Amino acid sequence: MIEWSTAAPAIGSAFLASVVEIVEAFTIILAVATLRGWRPAVVGTAAALALLAAIVLALGPLLDRVPLHALQLVIGVLLLLFGIGWLRKAALRMASVIPLHDEEAIFAAETAHLDEETRRRETSLDWIAGITAFKAVLLEGLEVVFIVIAVGAGRGLLWPASLGALAGCALVLLVGAIMHRPLSRVPENTLKFGVGVMLSAFGVFWTGEGLGVEWPGADLALFVFAVLFLATGLLAAGMARASVRGGAH
Repeated sequence: MIEWSTAAPAIGSAFLASVVEIVEAFTIILAVATLRGWRPAVVGTAAALALLAAIVLALGPLLDRVPLHALQLVIGVLLLLFGIGWLRKAALRMASVIPLHDEEAIFAAETAHLDEETRRRETSLDWIAGITAFKAVLLEGLEVVFIVIAVGAGRGLLWPASLGALAGCALVLLVGAIMHRPLSRVPENTLKFGVGVMLSAFGVFWTGEGLGVEWPGADLALFVFAVLFLATGLLAAGMARASVRGGAH
């Protein structure tokens, strides 16, 4: 039986991570579709999604053979490092220390690159366009695969987390295809901040369980950790913003 106090954060983490990564990949997919048509873009995207699904299906059963506490400890540490990395970058972007992703600029740059390749080779480049879409989805999707496996393996949540990631991917591709423009209005950094909070919370929770810690409230401790990381991230962003303003003066 699925414990929804754990399943909800796992599904939410996979969904939001998928939205963030596929928004970035869709910008390149759209550039491919604009220059070479939707066929190579769709074929490349579908091939990458199929490979990512195969990775999840292959690694999931293998991880089930690893002792649970060892799996929780290793994945917990990796999730904590991964989550804090996302949270740190999101906080710095929130404080304007590092720039936000500009999907319009990325789209223009990718379109120019593909256009240059077309003119330079003077031949049909549908296959290069397809490979470009394939690489974009594969590279961005590998992070989502890690998150799906990390939050799902060992607790019977691999399928729910996979469905959450698939739903996020489908939502972005559907909205993007309808709008037919880079999704620059998606609050990407806010989503990354939220994913960083949840992954960090999972990291602490699983690391503790791997070490044999019995958390008060069991799975509900996840929400406590999430609140703590949320407060810490907002505080860090506020301090960084104050530092930037102080340096400007």
